[in-house]
Amino acid sequence: MKLTLLRCAAGALLAGLAACSSGYSGMGNPASAPYGTVPLLVSDAPSDDWALVGIKVLNISLIPQAGGPNVLVYVAPPGGTPLNLEDLDDLADILAAAAVPLGTYTGAVLTVGGNAGDVQLIAAAQPETGFALAAGTVVSSQDIQIQHTLGMASALSVPIVVTFEAPLVVSTGSNLPIDLEFDLSYPAFIIGHQPPGAGSLLWAVNFTGPVRHRAVHDITRLVLREMYGSVTSVAGTGSSITIVKDFPALPIATPVTAVATLQQLSILVDATNGTLFYDVDAKTSTTITSFAAVPNLMGKYVRLAARYQVDGTLVATRIWASSTFAGVWFSPEGHVLHVDAVNNIVTVAGEQGLPVELQVDGSTQFYFRQPWSPSADAAPIGTGTTFLASGDLVRGFKVHASVVDPLAAPLVAQSIDIETAAYSGTISNANTMGFTYTHDFPTSGDDYVYAMDYIASTSANGTDSSGNPITGFKYWNFAFPTLVSAGTGAVTDFIAATNGTVSFGGNASTIRPYGLTAAMWGDPASPKAWTAPWTVLLPVPLPLASVAAAVTVSGSSVSFAIGVPSGTQPVTVGFSNASGQAALVYQVDRSPGGVTVSPVDITTSSGMTALTGALVVGAPVKVYGIPQSDGTLKAYVILYFTGTMPATLN
Repeated sequence: MKLTLLRCAAGALLAGLAACSSGYSGMGNPASAPYGTVPLLVSDAPSDDWALVGIKVLNISLIPQAGGPNVLVYVAPPGGTPLNLEDLDDLADILAAAAVPLGTYTGAVLTVGGNAGDVQLIAAAQPETGFALAAGTVVSSQDIQIQHTLGMASALSVPIVVTFEAPLVVSTGSNLPIDLEFDLSYPAFIIGHQPPGAGSLLWAVNFTGPVRHRAVHDITRLVLREMYGSVTSVAGTGSSITIVKDFPALPIATPVTAVATLQQLSILVDATNGTLFYDVDAKTSTTITSFAAVPNLMGKYVRLAARYQVDGTLVATRIWASSTFAGVWFSPEGHVLHVDAVNNIVTVAGEQGLPVELQVDGSTQFYFRQPWSPSADAAPIGTGTTFLASGDLVRGFKVHASVVDPLAAPLVAQSIDIETAAYSGTISNANTMGFTYTHDFPTSGDDYVYAMDYIASTSANGTDSSGNPITGFKYWNFAFPTLVSAGTGAVTDFIAATNGTVSFGGNASTIRPYGLTAAMWGDPASPKAWTAPWTVLLPVPLPLASVAAAVTVSGSSVSFAIGVPSGTQPVTVGFSNASGQAALVYQVDRSPGGVTVSPVDITTSSGMTALTGALVVGAPVKVYGIPQSDGTLKAYVILYFTGTMPATLN
């Protein structure tokens, strides 16, 4: 399992350009009226089982705290803004910097397309063992059932209401973004169902629950996904360029085509550290401190690695330019599938469900994106085959590579940007210095056992929910990202939280704590190795179980017992029904016509009644939870079933 609770954002441009790039459709002139700039972000957590989870964003509105109609702040071009959620792994892909009326807002409504074809699914090149689809399978739009759609046929949409962690105050000069985070591996996001007698597998896509808000207190720490666009102007001083943002059309075809938006972004050159500029057509590279050094840039397509400054401006770290969109797009992007340090080959998962092999030679440079440190962001952390031999690149890392010649065979990697260094697996040996990750993959050559140190106790590590700075290691539980354990007691609490196991006896596998970390490079704790700034404890998916003892309630504490077919003893499952801490419960109705996924609010009496009535002894149930030190399981997600009962669950 890989439940990556990592963040991808979408950002801001210069405040002075907000009016022309916002997509705002209200009355008035944002340049003169009382408006602030709000970067609109869309986040994602990828899954090992999918190469493409494509959606179309239609619009975004904000919910005023004072009441009244919602404020429309983003409108996509005709057909919607295409996004592959699998690419957005702890990264920031810019939608817009919206001109928003000054005031306070409590939430947002993100609307996505709900018609056939608006959601696209392609299985990964190497899905996990037991996944229901073969590698690279393209799911027919007829087999995708988008849940909770509204509107008339051919104009269906899904409005996703997201409550902010804390009210958003928009003021003049503000530039803090709104991060609307999809969790692709959320248990109730994509559910497979094989109806009795059906010839194909149906997939229910449910947007209720897997999308949440994540507050961003420091815009400079956002890691931006490399973006695409076309150059519309170059400043006379050479200090900046203006681009119109482009997205690749989904699914990716040959040749790839661009979907142009109405969003303009101003990109500054790095006059201090220099911007590395690649001319893809001429196959040359140089470091520039002024765009005046680049002739004939107008009208070119570009791919940019950029970072935010404190004032919300964007600075380019690296730029690739070509006369064609295909020229800048052909740069393998995806998660690392395999590292062959003997033959110096890195295999990357492509968006079409096919593996892409990259040859590493003595000149290949490896970068790690860390925009809060401009000099480090611009400098390689390793060069050539020795970096592979060191074992510092493993399966699961999110990378964006550039090749020397896209027509060559094999493809030789010119550079590999490590955008997310994701280590995950079962957690063991937690102590005051660090802990160990053990991850077993379908191909044993990708397995790793990695002893990881915590970052130094003095290292800056973001902010808490109140905006106060945090130093040193922190962790949290998957379902409650706002309840962060940080400070002097975080390590001690983490050790205690990861020392539990759950056993069903018999031949059933022991359930151990499972986590994920977006590792850092260059921390003082281990300057030449990966260290852990944080860990999220992930709910482990148990096998399809049956209820062994009915629900009991004591205040806000709820429990029941479950057994699994290969086990000999039941296990107690505990959870809360208190507001803000309640387990996430879904009713899954399976019928010959398909599957319907409905959230159940167990903080209400009606929700608890529904859950209690469903969890009778013998009923099938799917539980995702974290082992506790007393041998029980703390549940964070519970699925129960109506209609056709499952024999197995995809």
